Amino acid sequence: MSDEHGQADEPQSPREKKFVALLERLANARPFAKLRFQAPLLEQSRRLIVEPDGIEILYRLAPRLDEAGLFHGTDWDDPTALIPGLVNATLEQGSKDLVILECLSQLRLLAVANGVATHHGVSAEQARHFLTQLLALNLNRLLGPPSETQRVRLGPLGEAVGKVFHFLMGHIGYGDILGRLIDEIWRILSQRPIQVAHVKAMVVQIAISIQQGSGDFGEARLGADRLISALFGPTQGCLDDPGLDEYRKRLAAMDFAGLQQESYGMARAMHDVGLVSDYHAVLLRWLLDNNYEQLVPDVLGVSNTGRDALQSYQELVHRLISEAICPETAQTIYGLTMLLERGVLYAAPIAPGLWRQINLQLSSQAREILSPCGLEPRMQLLAGVISLLGQPLGVGQGNNPTCQSARAISMWAYNDPDFLLHLIAQAARYDSILLHFEGLALDSAELPPGLAQSFPLDTDAVSMLLVPHLDRIYNEMGRLCASRDGDPHRWINPELHGWWVGRQFIIAVDVATGNLKEYDDFLNQFYRSYHPLFNDNQPVIHPQPAGIAVTDSGGNFVGWHAVTLIRVALDQESTMRVYFYNPNNDSGQNWGHGVLVSTQGYGERFGEASLPFDQFASRLYIFHDDPVEINTLSAIPAETIQSVKEMAMMSWARERIPATA
Repeated sequence: MSDEHGQADEPQSPREKKFVALLERLANARPFAKLRFQAPLLEQSRRLIVEPDGIEILYRLAPRLDEAGLFHGTDWDDPTALIPGLVNATLEQGSKDLVILECLSQLRLLAVANGVATHHGVSAEQARHFLTQLLALNLNRLLGPPSETQRVRLGPLGEAVGKVFHFLMGHIGYGDILGRLIDEIWRILSQRPIQVAHVKAMVVQIAISIQQGSGDFGEARLGADRLISALFGPTQGCLDDPGLDEYRKRLAAMDFAGLQQESYGMARAMHDVGLVSDYHAVLLRWLLDNNYEQLVPDVLGVSNTGRDALQSYQELVHRLISEAICPETAQTIYGLTMLLERGVLYAAPIAPGLWRQINLQLSSQAREILSPCGLEPRMQLLAGVISLLGQPLGVGQGNNPTCQSARAISMWAYNDPDFLLHLIAQAARYDSILLHFEGLALDSAELPPGLAQSFPLDTDAVSMLLVPHLDRIYNEMGRLCASRDGDPHRWINPELHGWWVGRQFIIAVDVATGNLKEYDDFLNQFYRSYHPLFNDNQPVIHPQPAGIAVTDSGGNFVGWHAVTLIRVALDQESTMRVYFYNPNNDSGQNWGHGVLVSTQGYGERFGEASLPFDQFASRLYIFHDDPVEINTLSAIPAETIQSVKEMAMMSWARERIPATA
């Protein structure tokens, strides 16, 4: 491979000079000695790729890396033998060295595709085709933070992998993969996440591609048009995307019937797609400012339940709109609509809690935490509160090891919203929250940092504010339990989440050894506790914390993860399914050996993930329940337990069989 732009390879910084020095050492080494010099260069590549301009530097030097022999003796030595379909397995299951080799190989092929380098046997067209297939097969890496697998295994490198894919996309373009990209966007939106900025950015790119006439959309064109119109032309009054100021002028010229049609159109687009247009916020505020309050239910698209809540708390809702909703926070309109539909306002403490939130004076630290959002911090926080109360299953942990805190926030928004408002007020005014552990007061301001070493910036406003405090308290609860036998979550979960958490704690592994412990009894108990056919058809009344063993697409163990068990029910195919909340941003995941987590199509409500009961049980390792009397008449068939056990043994449990077993 040869570089046609040699001048661009001149090092511009000390770290780049160090990298080039290692590169030259590798280049000067004899073939049999290449392996000795590859490792230091890979290590330096891992450090460089996470830097702000590291990917640019590595792309510029990629041709020289190939010439120097970085890929010598590896599976990446011959680019013509590479298969796009195998890349995902490398990224999910490979070591850090293999992951960085994969990324560097992609940058090498990008240089060929762009014509700035050549490689024997690989044309620019072939390199571009390979990368196009690669991007189409890994669209999930373009639509959000790293998966749980990536985050746990790779740390900062996992986020860098996503940035490499965005870098590739920026050069290759969206044209050839737009159809699959559109399908992926619809899959994400079906979960109704609170954070949709990355999805909106993708829709913008799709709109640009359509305008330029690039790409083959095929049957996905209709889906693309619906996404674009939902953001930029959801109604007749803004069909041509005239701009916000022009739209306001058009509204002023409309009669009541025209405004009502605009309201219906906005609501229809929002509920159809899950995205909210900036024009929607303009219309909503214009109606209130010009005494058309009677059209607010129409522009929100609420049912009779929502209309009744709106009428009962009209002054509060109107104030929430005026204080929290503007074009920059347009997505909050969906959260407000869902808040009304949930009937949350009928709980006595919620209305006064929201009035407190409206008038809340934020501390200087809270304002600083929220300032990166780009809006007035108090407005940003209030918008976040509205969205969270309306979409408790839409909150995600972002690229942070804080699934426990994200789960707690979601669970409170779902089941105990007045307590959540109480915590938000504490954190925003006093820069601390106070919780208790077995009677001992824990003040987050007096505790050291937990797993989150910095404030999370890729989450919603409430999480940005609360997660660092919750993380400190969670970490302290763990410290207080450190000397006790067994898993600390036995005591932490009820104290952290709430009184409704079952006091019976069932775990599948021995904490000291990590091996399976009385696993058959564990599975039997789970069926008797939660399966309607074996627990006298007792539904799940309160959401319950549970722990799963996360596995990758090959069924290999990745780590322990916190989820919320929401309900168990039959789907439309009469399959008993567990419906649960996963704080990991995107619940649709492949856990290997046919265990494919679903987010739509099997009776899921917005934000829920689901699996057939036996598949969920095969990845479960912790659950809670209240002590119950075992129904001996409803014996679980032995073959059912054996089938679940075999699924576990094929994946996360295969290395956890006790020696005496």
